[in-house]
Amino acid sequence: MRRLMQAFFAGALFISPLWAQNAPVVVELYTSQGCSSCPPADDLFHQIAGRDDIIALALHVDYWDYIGWKDQFADPRNAQRQRAYATAAGRRSIYTPEMIVNGLTDIVGAKPMQLSEAIAAQKARPAAVLVSLRRSGESVQITAEAKQAAPGAMVVQMVRYVPEREADITRGENAGRKIIYSNVTQDWKILGEWDGRAPLDIEASAPGSEAVVVLIQEKGMGPIVGAAQLR
Repeated sequence: MRRLMQAFFAGALFISPLWAQNAPVVVELYTSQGCSSCPPADDLFHQIAGRDDIIALALHVDYWDYIGWKDQFADPRNAQRQRAYATAAGRRSIYTPEMIVNGLTDIVGAKPMQLSEAIAAQKARPAAVLVSLRRSGESVQITAEAKQAAPGAMVVQMVRYVPEREADITRGENAGRKIIYSNVTQDWKILGEWDGRAPLDIEASAPGSEAVVVLIQEKGMGPIVGAAQLR
């Protein structure tokens, strides 16, 4: 019965929501090729990566590289971002796998029911900021408007990702496995701050064909209040 319930909740992640979409929900996965506990979370993340109502971002970290395998997709800044979340939440340690939903809810490991509930809870909240993106040559035009009272200083961020990257892992805890990773992030940039009192209208360089994601997040690693992506 337990396996049946787990399968049910995992399947629920595939279902397109029936309620109106306010804004996409951002799910960040902190993972590592050298972590034996990560493949189930990577697989769960893969199940939601293509949904239109979710912006799924895989941030590979480097702090497990010493145990036998160097993660080819890791960026030290990803671990810095994860540590900043932990500090803001009063946690003393970081770990993999961890999913953070809209900068608010953290989920340890591969837990389909908790992830589904966290996504549903965020989708039920009215959008605080609406973000629109438009490509223009090798640039992206970013516009945003606060639909509620501005929460104060917000950070405008842009990140690119590759939809699928494959790794043949020959050493470490996952030795002998070939794993396909979804939405592997790269080139995370801070574009500036915005107070929400006037509409935002800026242009950012975005050469190449990789997907573009813009996040607007309360300063101090607070909630993600607005997001959009161009695939």
